[in-house]
Amino acid sequence: MGQQVSNALVYPIVLMVLSFAIVSFLLAYVVPQVVAVFESGHQELPIATRILIGMSDLIRHYWFYALIVIAIATWGFLRWLKAPEARLRWDRFLLRVPLVGKLIRGLNTARFSRTFSILTASAVPVLEALRISAEVVNNLPMKKAVEDAAMRVREGAPIGKSLAARKLFPPMMIHLISSGESSGELEKMLERAATNQEREMDGLLSTMTNLLGPFMVVFMGAVVMFIVIALLLPIFQLNDLVK
Repeated sequence: MGQQVSNALVYPIVLMVLSFAIVSFLLAYVVPQVVAVFESGHQELPIATRILIGMSDLIRHYWFYALIVIAIATWGFLRWLKAPEARLRWDRFLLRVPLVGKLIRGLNTARFSRTFSILTASAVPVLEALRISAEVVNNLPMKKAVEDAAMRVREGAPIGKSLAARKLFPPMMIHLISSGESSGELEKMLERAATNQEREMDGLLSTMTNLLGPFMVVFMGAVVMFIVIALLLPIFQLNDLVK
């Protein structure tokens, strides 16, 4: 499932990098040459053109400092994430982000339910299966929810009710597990829960890939259109003055 996510994000990421490279090239090399003609005329430039000149100057003169700031910020963020409490808060925040939270929740649920299903089918004791399955969950709040569920199961609570306590796992998976416990077909229901969750994630990843590509094309088109308009406005303004 993790490999599918990586494959699905390759095209949008490549498109994003290419778009950034093209826009940076336009701002760093093309725009200054065209704008120099307008600046030599000592006319007051439209605000869009002034914004474009500012962006161009920022990229041409301060790109190295921007890279340093980005590198320091990235290093500081990764260092901050090493603290368990910080990682827990960050993972909890990600679960609340629209679409991203659904993707993280779904991927971890699919990984957990598939692992739990395989271990149960292999006659591994439930408590041991829960402990091992918790290790494949990357999101800390969800991992802690599984660990807490294992403690409740050790005390005699049902698996489905224990997993539902923190309300982090999808209701459908909880329902299937509870149904499997009551009917004595836990292995079968875990298999169905894993299959359903993987199918849902396949659909979500496909939708995201289909939407991110056109979105990046539209975004790139909007940026290029802004650059063109900002360059044409002084020409239109000059024509008006001549008339």
